[in-house]
Amino acid sequence: MAAGYCLATAACGRSGKAIVVGSENTTEQIVVGEIVAQHLEHRLHRKIGRRLGLGDEPILYQALLSGDATLYPDYPEAIATSILKVQPDTDAAVVLERAKNELRRTAQLELLDPLGYESSPVVVVKTANANSAKVRSLSDAEAGTLQWKLGVSYQFQQRPDGLPALNIYRIPMSQSIRGMEMASLFPALESDQVTMIVASAADGHLHSGDFTVLADDRHALPKYQASLVVRADALAAEPRLRLVLAELAGRLSTETVRSLNAAVEVDHRKPADVASEFLRQSGLN
Repeated sequence: MAAGYCLATAACGRSGKAIVVGSENTTEQIVVGEIVAQHLEHRLHRKIGRRLGLGDEPILYQALLSGDATLYPDYPEAIATSILKVQPDTDAAVVLERAKNELRRTAQLELLDPLGYESSPVVVVKTANANSAKVRSLSDAEAGTLQWKLGVSYQFQQRPDGLPALNIYRIPMSQSIRGMEMASLFPALESDQVTMIVASAADGHLHSGDFTVLADDRHALPKYQASLVVRADALAAEPRLRLVLAELAGRLSTETVRSLNAAVEVDHRKPADVASEFLRQSGLN
């Protein structure tokens, strides 16, 4: 589904060098990327390129280094583990500052202040199953007698802060953990192919009462707070770029992004239309 939303345009503005917004291949990032692109077009009065749904985090990072993209949304905690290869601190402010300093030092990239929402991994079950098994937390699932069938994305399987963190809980399983594409997680849960998944806290399906997020009561899973990563040379070439992007800091709550994602995933609206409506309602157009 997300691939159909990819828009690659050559954007040549009055200042010469193109500004291109990239994103990973998830509904959340495509919608947020479109919000960023439209906001830049409104404020800078120039066409902004899009490489939305380009791929996973390593692909986006390489696109930024090569100049194929100018900026994209990412998460300091994910940058720390997947790109910088360091163990993140439990203090989000420390992680953000460390990621900022290291990206600036090693790659001439700037990590801006958080957008305001989290895309942290969360464990999700059907509400009906949570009620029947009387589970509200991961510790409840660990202590219960019900054996679960867990599905996770391939990306979560590969992350050093993914399964190793979740495995702190000894949740009884009736079968091996099943890896799949992220877009397949909720359909697999709905059809009972699995009975538990690891999704994103900003996923649009969580806007429905049909699903319940089990509390991570031991705080084992990482917290992914979204920020924008931008090429330093682009900020230097376009003096207004930093100030315009700063207008988005703190403007997107997790519940807001969840609602925006639901408009695309559940209501089947176009990401560009959803982004335009958000900017209009937020007074940013």
